[in-house]
This record gives sequence, C-alpha cells and structure tokens, in this order.
Amino acid sequence: MNWIILIVAGLCECGFTFCLGKAKLAAGWEAFWWYAGFVVVSALSMILLAKATKTIPIGTAYPVWTGIGAVGTVLIGILVFKEPATFWRLFFIVTLISSVVGLKMV
Repeated sequence: MNWIILIVAGLCECGFTFCLGKAKLAAGWEAFWWYAGFVVVSALSMILLAKATKTIPIGTAYPVWTGIGAVGTVLIGILVFKEPATFWRLFFIVTLISSVVGLKMV
C-alpha cells in the first residue's frame, strides 16, 4: 500500500509543477488559483511522501518520488507546454527511469 502512496506522491509532484507552469502563464485571479493549487498539491505530496517512508526506506522512497516527479514534469513540459522533445532529453529520461527501477531492484 505504501508503494501506491509513494507513486501518488510522485504524481502530486508533477501536479504542483503543472500548477506552477500554468500560474506563470496566467494573470490576476487565475494566477492566484494556480498558485493556490500549487500550495495544496505540494503539501499533499510531502504528506504522502512522509507516510510512505514509514515502511519504505528514505534512501529508496526519495529517489523514486523525485524520479516520478522529474519524468512526469518533463513529459508535461513536452505534451502541455510544447517544450522540445530532443533525442538527448528523451535519452536521459530513459536513463533516469532505468536508474530508479534499478534502485528499487537492489
């Protein structure tokens, strides 16, 4: 169950970076609501990470959490914010995923 919580925490990390990206493009009240979403999802991500580390070692949980957040954020950048999907960018995303999976296996 704590692995599911950790995955959701990582997805929340993607959520707060998405909110930050949208807030950067907005103005007025719209920006305020995106920043409010950023604060809420950030807190939720941290709370879920803390809960997951009750049974998952922090040395494993933190890299998995940041890996999910990093990969998800890059994908959101490419798919939503139209950032470039260069060969090297995708190569290093695959390398990051491989590293997180390898850490889980050992």
